[in-house]
Order: sequence, then structure tokens, then C-alpha cells
Amino acid sequence: MEGKFISERKNVLVTGGAGFIGSHLCDRLVRDSNVICVDNFITSSVANIDHLLREPHFEFINHDITQPLNFSRFSELERFKVGVQGIQEIYHLACPISKRHFEDFKIATVLTNSVGVKNVLDIAVENHAKILYASSSVIYGNRRGIPEKVKETDECHLDHLTTRGAYDEGKRFSEAILQTYADVYGLDVKIARIFRTFGPRMKIFDGNLIPDMVLNALEGSDITIAGDEETRTSLAYVTDVVDGLIRLMHSPIEITLVNLGSDQEVRLVSVAQKILEITGSGSRVRFEPHIQNYIDPGLPDTSRAKDLLGWVPLLRLEDGLKSMIEYANATRQSVSF
Repeated sequence: MEGKFISERKNVLVTGGAGFIGSHLCDRLVRDSNVICVDNFITSSVANIDHLLREPHFEFINHDITQPLNFSRFSELERFKVGVQGIQEIYHLACPISKRHFEDFKIATVLTNSVGVKNVLDIAVENHAKILYASSSVIYGNRRGIPEKVKETDECHLDHLTTRGAYDEGKRFSEAILQTYADVYGLDVKIARIFRTFGPRMKIFDGNLIPDMVLNALEGSDITIAGDEETRTSLAYVTDVVDGLIRLMHSPIEITLVNLGSDQEVRLVSVAQKILEITGSGSRVRFEPHIQNYIDPGLPDTSRAKDLLGWVPLLRLEDGLKSMIEYANATRQSVSF
């Protein structure tokens, strides 16, 4: 809080901190900040943050962000002096994400993308905190041909009345709420539109492309690709995306919106073949139609992130796949990461 910063470490709130990207973000932040991780495990896992629970500068709060969050109720936060120092930064990543069980979380998703965002923004206003929101590439809608790379200035085309409207339109509405609070309260608001990201701690058995490919290869099952031999995507490794989020948070107030993701396109069949090569698996690759209301936003134009943040993805795809395969091999007896 402005004028009350009394510790060498900032107090940083991470909502959705037990999720895939959120837990990796907590790993980075706890090195030099006091991290308050909020999650309710609706689609995340305690295993993602188990290694952090013994860290003196990390605290976990089991809370549904669609309900107001009152820090004074949690005595475990006294060592961070939240009542005096307040919160300096907020990373808002909380949102139910489950491709295979999306229908089960529709109400939670639409409330998180409205009431939940409002609750987090109220914390930002009270604490004069910087806030970063993890948005999604889905708000661009389907790729629209040439030019294939989408820029932050491009219009967002969505059918908000599809079965995925709670998530897709919810992300766009969340951005509108953030910009409104920035205009009214002068908040330093950051929005990261994140493209397809992969790495350890992604959920398995949940319709996630890369972990399901890896698991099927390890178990000798068919690798299924939605589309055909020319279906393409971009893939950014999770630690690169986390680096982009932190750079965005630390950027000047006039920098608000950036794309984060790989601007290099890869054929999914080539990714599958690389996984088979690394694992030595004899699995076959087969193709099936895309799921209903599938959105392919195309490639991100990341020139703004490169020019303004000095950010570029560094980890090679092959190295990222090796890391994920090692993780999956060690944990595949579990139901989820």
C-alpha cells in the first residue's frame, strides 16, 4: 500500500495460484516476495503447490474468489503484516479450466469472470495495488486468414451464445471490467492474452492436447489429433510465459495489453512424432474432428511484448517436451497433475 511499504519483500496476491501456470508463477515470485496464493481447487491441484507449503514466504488460502476476500480473517497472514503493508501486486489467474468437464463448471466460470474479477479489483483499489489479469487468446475468435498473426489492436470476434460463452465471452468481459476500473480509479492494470502454453503440472485426462499426447505415448495408446495432418498450432513453454507475466507486471503504467505465446507455428503431427521419438513409443497417430465450438485464434503477433518488455520465448520445443515427458513419467499414476 502506498506510503506503508515497511518490508524488504512485496506482498503479492496470486489467485488461481495452485493451477498450472499459477503454481509456476508462485515458484518464481516466492524468491523475492511474500506470496499469498488463493485457490479453491475446483480444477487445480494441491500437488502443484505442495513443495511451496514449507516456504516461509508463501501462504496458501483456500477461498472461492467469487466471495469477498477479507485478509483480516486469516491469522496466518500476520507475519506478512498485510494489515499494515497491504498488497503491492495482484496476479489474477483464477478461472475454472477443464476442457473435458467444462459443462460441470459453467456457473463457476461465469461468476469467476464477473463477480470474481470485481472482488479482486476491489482489493486492488483498497491497496492501490498493480493488477495483472491472465486473459486468453480465445477472445480473438477463429483465425481469419492472412495476416495469420493477431495483434492486440485487432477486433475480437466471438459468438457469445455458444456453449463456451461462459469462458470465451467471460474473458472479454473481464478485460472490460479491468479497463473500467483503470479509467475510474486510476489503477495500473495489465492484461496478458495468453496463447497455447504447455509444461509440467498440466492436467491429464482432461482433454489437454500435449499432456494427453504424452500420456498416450507412454502407455502405448493411440495419439489422437483433432484435425488432420496439416493442423497447426503454436506452443509456448510455461516458464517462458511466467517470465512474460512478471515483465508485464513490472512495466510502466502506460503498457496495458500484450500477447504472450509463441509466434512459431508447428504441425501437431510433427509434435506427436517428436514425442514418440523421445519416448521410444510404438503408439500410432490418428485424427478425429474438432470438438464443437473449437476456436483456433491463429498465431500471436508478439512484437509488442518483444519491443516493450524485451520478452521472447527461450526454451526450445524439444526441450520443453522432454521436461514434460519426464514429469508425466514420474507422476502418471496420479489422476491429475
